[in-house]
Amino acid sequence: MIKVVYEVVPHDGGWAYRLGGVYSEAFPSHAEALEAARIVAAEQQVGGDSAEISWQDENGKWHEEYAEGGDRPETEVVDGFWQERTTGASQSAGR
Repeated sequence: MIKVVYEVVPHDGGWAYRLGGVYSEAFPSHAEALEAARIVAAEQQVGGDSAEISWQDENGKWHEEYAEGGDRPETEVVDGFWQERTTGASQSAGR
């Protein structure tokens, strides 16, 4: 099963969630970005209709496949800011 991880991080003068190297729009607050990431992650869990899909790869070759509507990835939201703060605090305490 595929796992999709959204990470909440500082971005563009505000906060965003990112998947891989792709950022969402910037949100004014950390809480808003975290809530948006949780909403997007929850939407990934909603199944849809099965369908035949066509897609083009990076070499320009077209592919056709059957996409099972109930085949949804596992999702997780990671709060990068919270991790940085707790990691920094534990490192500072050890000095």
